[in-house]
Amino acid sequence: MTENNTISVIKKITTSLLEDALNQEEAVKSLNEIHTHFQRITEITGYDSKIEHLMTIPAAKGTALGLNYAAQCLIDYKRTVKFLKGIMAAIKEKQGKHPGELIHIFYAGCGPYATFLSLIAPHFTPKEIQFSLLEINRKSVDSAKRLIDSLELNDYVQEFYVADAITFEIPNPDSIHIVISETLDALLYRECYVPILFNLLPQVSKDITLIPENVVIDLSLLARSKEDHTFKEQNVETVLNVRETVASYNGQQTTPSHLPDKKVDMTSLDTDAYESILLDTKVHVYNDIWLDRNESSLTLPLEVVLQKPFQNEAIIFTYQLEPDIELKCSFQ
Repeated sequence: MTENNTISVIKKITTSLLEDALNQEEAVKSLNEIHTHFQRITEITGYDSKIEHLMTIPAAKGTALGLNYAAQCLIDYKRTVKFLKGIMAAIKEKQGKHPGELIHIFYAGCGPYATFLSLIAPHFTPKEIQFSLLEINRKSVDSAKRLIDSLELNDYVQEFYVADAITFEIPNPDSIHIVISETLDALLYRECYVPILFNLLPQVSKDITLIPENVVIDLSLLARSKEDHTFKEQNVETVLNVRETVASYNGQQTTPSHLPDKKVDMTSLDTDAYESILLDTKVHVYNDIWLDRNESSLTLPLEVVLQKPFQNEAIIFTYQLEPDIELKCSFQ
């Protein structure tokens, strides 16, 4: 198949992925077909055993996914479909607000397939949208460039940067309309979404569109019925709201070593009626598009058994950014 035909296939498939009536089986089939094309062109499968493809990449704070895992993000099916819908909607909204203006998209963590350039560019002309791509992993950059060149999408690329998004200074930040940060994991563990926001958001205009817009970690209590195997769940409180927290620093570009502690009062809760606590990562992609529990590797919940009797008055959550990026908890 020629790459001209590949572009036609990508455009046809992504058009179907944007349809509301699309079912999961069709989405899986479509993204697997795209993955096959991308594997052929880049020779990056996402599943080979080369050490350099498995290793994570150290960043100024936290780590970036290894090349294999970054490639597999394409076939995190619901995630890709919802991000695709969100980015397309964001572009069209910006076109409505800025008629006739070139829409400039800054894409941090593009990975070896530059997925959202490769899937979205064929729906527009280079006079309508342009991408600046940033990636910390040189091998991912080489792969993405190979794919973009093969698909003849170079006219959509303003710049390609090999750098750490946590410390990167955006040239001409006022020209940016949309920032994509494909740099997160469940419970915001290890990866760099939070410190990247501390660095990038103060550089760009206040009406910038960020995708994903936000990440929220919620706490709930869970019990299982032994009779009918149903679940009883009580939502307790939001442990971390990233955009609210970052905004509270008033544009401070220096990233703190940890975010303010979140204390959850447990004294008013009937902990005897529940077996475990559940931490949920909810990803707000764009407008009314959310990734909810178990829809993606990003939203796999963490369940922690409650030791009985539970005698603590509070759980204190600390999201630390140094020396490692992770959510920690202690009991009071």
